[in-house]
Amino acid sequence: MAELWALLPVWAQDMATALLLLLPGLVIGLVVLRGYAPGGLVRAMLYRFRGANLVFVLLIAVSVAIGIGLTAQERALRRGSAQAAEKFDLIVAAPGSEITMLLAAVYLQPTDVPLLDGETYAEVASAEGVALAAPLAFGDSHLGAPVVGTTVAFVTHLSGALAEGSMFQRAGEAVAGAYAPVGPGASFTPAHGHGPDAEEHEGEAFTVTGRMAPTGSPWDRAILVPVEAVWEVHGLANGHAPEEGARIGPPFDPARMPGTPAILVHADQLWANYALKSRFTTASTMAFFPGTVLAQMHGLMRDLREAMSLMALLTQGLVTVAVLSGLMILTRVFARGLALLCAVGAPARFVLAVVWSYAAALILSGALLGLGLGWVAAIGFSALITARTDVLVTATLSWTEVQLVAGFISLTLALALLPALAALRRSVLADLRA
Repeated sequence: MAELWALLPVWAQDMATALLLLLPGLVIGLVVLRGYAPGGLVRAMLYRFRGANLVFVLLIAVSVAIGIGLTAQERALRRGSAQAAEKFDLIVAAPGSEITMLLAAVYLQPTDVPLLDGETYAEVASAEGVALAAPLAFGDSHLGAPVVGTTVAFVTHLSGALAEGSMFQRAGEAVAGAYAPVGPGASFTPAHGHGPDAEEHEGEAFTVTGRMAPTGSPWDRAILVPVEAVWEVHGLANGHAPEEGARIGPPFDPARMPGTPAILVHADQLWANYALKSRFTTASTMAFFPGTVLAQMHGLMRDLREAMSLMALLTQGLVTVAVLSGLMILTRVFARGLALLCAVGAPARFVLAVVWSYAAALILSGALLGLGLGWVAAIGFSALITARTDVLVTATLSWTEVQLVAGFISLTLALALLPALAALRRSVLADLRA
């Protein structure tokens, strides 16, 4: 059996798991309803007590939506953050916190980090197996968008062909991210720093010549300029000898290169990344895989999700108890009607089927509504996170959410037998006299 299960595709395993979770509830329904059709009477009860029924359905829906929203949102955030770091194979920086440098180089979070000198960059760029060694010089901004100095090769590596316009070809030109606040033809003056305390560099204007294609990362709001321009704006050498004129891009003169906070390294072969990481993990340099650091952060998120999911399950349990208590109360409200059924000869199992079907209708309605509400809530939070972090986060429903709802339905349908059995234990004579 285990071998047969392993041979099934993932989607088939997920579907089978959902059906197995739903199976106990289906079996209970078949046993309880066998030979009876209480639908008409149940519909009348749902309409008669529609106000209270709506409250119960909403309680169930909210409890289910919490669990659905948590799992869908965590998965969307994990997938979006991984996609944003996909182009960053290896980063070399000065020794420090890998997480801090990950946030700075990949997610463009403002931070102060030490610089790598020109000799270090030359060593990295000339190392065996290096296909791309792009300096990343950040620290400036414009209208809240980060202005990053780099090379033409990095822009092409990050987003491929430009969506419009042309690549920057000299120090006074720039390429805008897909959703940057400036576009081709616009001019701007960068400011040193970020936020309200940022100060413009006087007399230093750039003209945007092109716009990148969307990458689903914070770089979509960035403005990329030649790294030489960033050095010159800050009154530093531009990495080239005077006789080279206005040339931009590598190779750089190590003696005239002011330094860079980080170097994005892309190897020509996958195995070379590991050799480069080992080579540049030294006392003066730190080399790390953003994907590895991100996986560690995702591990923390997964622990947090499990804790939140446990809270959601507890919430669902409390809501279920509340709903069942409410159903117990409602059975007393229509106890006279149930007593009349018994008085006219209705079998006890028919009464059981009526009460259980009534509870099942509320449970199924609440669960399905909660599935939809959870999805809508996850989509809304994804849009909010995307707007705040510029990381493209897209929430979708998966078999995980379906399995969660299936398990909840089976559990509550089983517990719904309690108010049904409680209704049978009531005195028919006493209820008729009430």
